[in-house]
Amino acid sequence: MSSSASPPDPVPDGAAATPHHDPVRARRAQVARWTLLANRVGYLFVALAIAVFVIAFVVGFSATMATVVTVSFIIGCVLLAPSIIIGYAVKAAERDDVERGL
Repeated sequence: MSSSASPPDPVPDGAAATPHHDPVRARRAQVARWTLLANRVGYLFVALAIAVFVIAFVVGFSATMATVVTVSFIIGCVLLAPSIIIGYAVKAAERDDVERGL
């Protein structure tokens, strides 16, 4: 029996690298979480814009209602546009890693 045992492998044989072992995949997972949050908040703002528009249509438009609709729709679009694109990029990168066996 030898006293100088080698340290355990960080990734066991036959196991795929998890985000905890691969810094690129860990960062990708973090970006995926942030894009998911931005998607949810963006869609929430778009839903708010639609709801306020419908309420304003029924009750009557005012400057405040128009401002709320416009601002919430712009915030929703600003959040959604990059988060959707980045989300697709993360999914494509993960799919590419799986296809290449990484």
